[in-house]
Amino acid sequence: MNKTEFITTAGFAISLLFHVVQTEVCPPSCNCKSLGETQGLRIDCSSRQLTEVPALPMNTKRLYLQNNSLTSVPPSALDSLRSLEEVKIFDNPWNCDCHILYLKLWLEDISAPSLANTRCATPAPVRMKPLRELTGNELGICKRLLPIKCLEFFWRDLILIAGVIATLILVACALKFSKKLVCQINLSQYDSRSCLLGRHASKSHKIQ
Repeated sequence: MNKTEFITTAGFAISLLFHVVQTEVCPPSCNCKSLGETQGLRIDCSSRQLTEVPALPMNTKRLYLQNNSLTSVPPSALDSLRSLEEVKIFDNPWNCDCHILYLKLWLEDISAPSLANTRCATPAPVRMKPLRELTGNELGICKRLLPIKCLEFFWRDLILIAGVIATLILVACALKFSKKLVCQINLSQYDSRSCLLGRHASKSHKIQ
């Protein structure tokens, strides 16, 4: 096999591998269709009795999740879908408590029509109300907990700050102690000199 044939074969193998990887990322519970080599994927997960959003390919262009049993979407679950142009998630029993905030904010950025068509199933006070019309009072007092990574960074930074403060205190104490020690040494030297001068003066007086 010459160099040209090798390069051609390697290129074909890489292209085939890329195609296989692209097809393998399709969720098993969904129907995936390519919209073209550079156009992304059409992912149809509608009417599959899904209770959670499956792992989706990053190049998803159109996503259909309507008519399932979805009640919420975990934070950051859809953040990787940066090329998404169309999404449908209506006809799901969405539970509009604090956990729906992520989906609401995500839809506000991605699809206003889908946000308007998505309605709450629970709790009772907001049943059948569009997700777009939910207010902070209806969602209740939502305390956004820091993600685990943020908490790790927080404790790490707190430990670092405590370490720096402890180091500064030790340095300040060391400086104070060193100054005191220097003063004591100077005083000792001064007393020694005074004593020597006194003895010298006493001897001089006796000689006179």
